[in-house]
Amino acid sequence: MYTKRRTLAALLATVLLLASAPRAEAADSDPWLGRDKALHFGASFALAGGGYAGTALLSERTSVRAATGACLAASAGIGKEVYDRYSGGDASWRDLAWDAVGTATGVLVAWLLDRYLF
Repeated sequence: MYTKRRTLAALLATVLLLASAPRAEAADSDPWLGRDKALHFGASFALAGGGYAGTALLSERTSVRAATGACLAASAGIGKEVYDRYSGGDASWRDLAWDAVGTATGVLVAWLLDRYLF
C-alpha cells in the first residue's frame, strides 16, 4: 500500500511538473547576450571612461569627471536608440540596459584608475 501511494505521488508530481513547464516558443529576436549587446557595452564603457579622462584635463573634481563621462555615454546610447526608433531600426530596451551597465562600469573603472594609479 505504501509503495502504491509513493508511485501515485511520483506520477502526480511528474504530471504537475510537465503541466507547468514553459512552452516552446520561437527564438528571441533580441537576446540579452547577443553580439550587439557586447557592442553597446563596449561603446558605452569607452565613452564613459574617455569622458572621465577628458574632463580630468579640465577639472580637479571627481564628481564633475564622473558626471561628464556618464552623460556622454548615456547621451550616445539614448541617441542611438531614438535614431533606431525613427529610422526603421530595432530600438531596444535591452540595448539601453547594456548601455547603462557599460556606462556605470566605464565610470567606475576610470574612477578606480584615477584614484589608485594617478
